[in-house]
Amino acid sequence: MRFDVITLFPDLVKDSFNYGVTGRALTSQKILLNTLNPRDFSNENNGKVDDRPYGGGPGMVMQPEPMIKAIRQAKSESKNPYTIFMSPQGNIFNQAKAEELSDKQHLVIVCGRYEGIDQRIIDSEVDEECSIGGYILSGGELPALIVMDSIARTIEGVLGDADSVKTDTFSDGLLKHPQYTRPESGSYGDVPEILLSGDHESIRRWQLKQSLLKTRKNRPDLLEIRSLNDEEQELLEEILREEQG
Repeated sequence: MRFDVITLFPDLVKDSFNYGVTGRALTSQKILLNTLNPRDFSNENNGKVDDRPYGGGPGMVMQPEPMIKAIRQAKSESKNPYTIFMSPQGNIFNQAKAEELSDKQHLVIVCGRYEGIDQRIIDSEVDEECSIGGYILSGGELPALIVMDSIARTIEGVLGDADSVKTDTFSDGLLKHPQYTRPESGSYGDVPEILLSGDHESIRRWQLKQSLLKTRKNRPDLLEIRSLNDEEQELLEEILREEQG
């Protein structure tokens, strides 16, 4: 997987890949990363890439020519680039989208700044707009890093344990069950006895019930769109009976 990021702050992106899972993936060449700064494609001596918006309004808008030149340079690095623009107006990015985008061989990720980018950039160069949530940030770099980290985790060989992806929150449409490690007990609480029992089937069922419980409490919308199997329905009914006393 190759990532090309169009950004006014390339060091912000590149420095983030010095750590953790994405850093190891980059070192092992499971992923490739390149950044392009639109200022390098500006015709202005000072590298200007923004101007006042037509029709009035606050702030500045990123100009089309430097951005389009940078995007097209990035696209020229492969035969099948796919371009996404990080935007609060885009489709919500989720685990399913991460897995979908991981099938692409080359992602060009466009990061805006100021009040946004000229619409002609989107119309001519962008395949999809993506949002990480219903709030505003100063630019697209942090959302781009989130997208790349999420996608990288789904690529074979990136995680040390391939089963980690299968058990992550959202991997099966439920939130992840609580997790514990040593010590077994302390002034801050004890590890549930069932996890110390060695009974793998009972542990699996307990973890599934806890996932359903947490999802119902924190993200009930996920249960509304999920088809529960017989065991999950049975456990959910058990949870409801316990709540009703």
